[in-house]
Formats: sequence, C-alpha cells, structure tokens
Amino acid sequence: MASKIVIIASIVVGVAVASITAALMVPSQEAPATTTNEKSAATQSVEQITTQLLSPSIVGAPALGSDNAKVTIVEFGDYQCTWCHRWHEGTKDTLVADYVNTGKVRFLFKDFPINDLSDRASSLAAEASYCAADQGKYWQYHDKVYSSWQGENTGWVTRTSLEQFAKDVDVRDMPAFSGCLDSGKYTSVVKDNYDLARSIGLDATPSFIFLIQGETPQLLRGAHPYSTFEKVINGAYAS
Repeated sequence: MASKIVIIASIVVGVAVASITAALMVPSQEAPATTTNEKSAATQSVEQITTQLLSPSIVGAPALGSDNAKVTIVEFGDYQCTWCHRWHEGTKDTLVADYVNTGKVRFLFKDFPINDLSDRASSLAAEASYCAADQGKYWQYHDKVYSSWQGENTGWVTRTSLEQFAKDVDVRDMPAFSGCLDSGKYTSVVKDNYDLARSIGLDATPSFIFLIQGETPQLLRGAHPYSTFEKVINGAYAS
C-alpha cells in the first residue's frame, strides 16, 4: 500500500534519511565466512544494481538533468499512488527548476506498481508511458497521468483514459501507441523495475534513492516536502 511513512533509520543533514538496504552493500572484508569469490560476486551484484538504478528504463525515457550532476535521485513510484501524486503536484516542479535544470541533480523515475489489482491498472499506466516515449513524449505523458490522478483503484486508469492522455500530450501516431499497448511491448520493462525495487528492499511508494558521488546510497521513504530534498542535496554539495 502506498504511504507517507517517515524513514526507518539514521539522521543525515538534519532530516530522516535511511541508508539503502543491504542489497547495495558489499559484505565486510572482516567477515570470516566470506570467500574471495563470494566477495567478487557480491561486488558484481552491487555494481549491477547501481547500474540499473542509474540507467533509464528505456532509451526513450531519459533522465532529467545533467549526466555530470553530483546527485542522482531515483524515484520509485506508482501512477495510482496517492502520495506519489501529491509529491508530483507539490514538490517535483520546484525540485526540477531549482536543482535539475541548474545541473545539480539528475532525476529518474522507475515504476513500482504496488497498487495493481487484477486489472493491472498501475502497470498498464506505466507501460503506456513507455509507448508514449516511443514518440518522444515520455515526461509529458508521465506528468499528464499524475496530474489526472483520481485515486487508488477507483477505475480511472482505463484503456480509454490512457489513450486520451496520449492525445492530450500530442502523441501523433495513435495506432502505433495503441498497438504498443496491445502487444505488451513494455510489460517486461515494468516488471524489471518492480523486481529491482523489491530486490533492494523497497515496500512503499514513493521511495527516493539518492546516489551521491563518493557516498553510500541513501533512501528517503515517503512524500517528503521540498525542504527535505533541499537539505539532502545542499548537504551533498557542502561535503
């Protein structure tokens, strides 16, 4: 269930921020039961997960901001999630204006459709965003879905509404968009993002992973206000 849950662990730069789960941590070299081969495999796993976090889900859904930014923020969200919607409407644009557009932060979104029921509405919305991305409209579509939010599992995410959102953001080739959805072209991409979130211990949306150059990855869990992001980012640049 999506929720606004304040963080589970340590305090960093004055706000609640937890170190990301052990899935991203290389075992201690002092651990007597850990062999060299095991350490190598663990290191490789960490590198693979980090690469997945830093990489756009598809080429057509690029990160926002500079590739040279010291701070990368990866949001894991669900298009039906109440708190994801509130964060999107209340914080995202200011964060983008102040930090992404100024080259200080690189921002990515990855799907974590934890509100899915039998209709797979959250996953279908995520797949639709990538179908829009095929025509260069990923972020426009992403923003349109969140701004059109009408609750969790209330029936507003339908094939008809997803196609209307595409028209609203000027997706030109609607037969191609519809064919993309029909074919399940991006079903595996959405599932891979979901599996990635689970593999690093995420259990709520929105969840934000801060990948700061030279520092341990950090997890911010919940729809925290702009001031929280400001403190974490400014702290990264002050260190």
